[in-house]
Amino acid sequence: MENHGKAEKILEILAQSYGTEPWNWHTRRNPFRVLIGTVLSHRTRDEMTDAAAQAVLARYPDAASLADAPLADLQDLVRTVNFYKRKAARIKEIGRILVERHGGRVPDAMEDLLALPGVGRKTAACVLVYGFRKPAVPVDTHVHRISNRLGLVETQRPEATERALQQMLPEKWLLLVNELLVKHGQTVCRPRHPLCSRCPVRRYCHGASGH
Repeated sequence: MENHGKAEKILEILAQSYGTEPWNWHTRRNPFRVLIGTVLSHRTRDEMTDAAAQAVLARYPDAASLADAPLADLQDLVRTVNFYKRKAARIKEIGRILVERHGGRVPDAMEDLLALPGVGRKTAACVLVYGFRKPAVPVDTHVHRISNRLGLVETQRPEATERALQQMLPEKWLLLVNELLVKHGQTVCRPRHPLCSRCPVRRYCHGASGH
């Protein structure tokens, strides 16, 4: 089976297993919320990210209010996340840039998103997929690890995984691949001691028998 056909079959099975509705702050499908939530999420557990993102967005729901927010208040609101002082400064600066350069709106182009502080390719792709429903491939550790473990790609770096999956998948799955592989990575295909006996796509996995 060619990789593109194998990839689509795997994603179909994972969609049946996990569903296709985004979870936590992604469900709001609001570009500003997704941007702020994703910046806060770096190296932080989901529940800590959710608490911080909800606190910030309840008090500062748009770019203008965030730009004017006292830094000390932002630091207090995001204290539950790792590197909270740095992230508080970043989201405040993001608010300022959005107001000054983009009329207070989140841009929907990759290059404009990458120009924002604290925004790399994964964060930018999350905004495109979850905020704008535009096809992109957010590649985190789960997506990179599982794509290689399943033999869909043979890559060393997330950027190469992103390019390979973009070339391999039709638009429908570009909108879902991150969601599905993250859920699978969190519950079954873990970095260490994956639960291969519970894996719905084990028969497609190059590494299953070796774990």
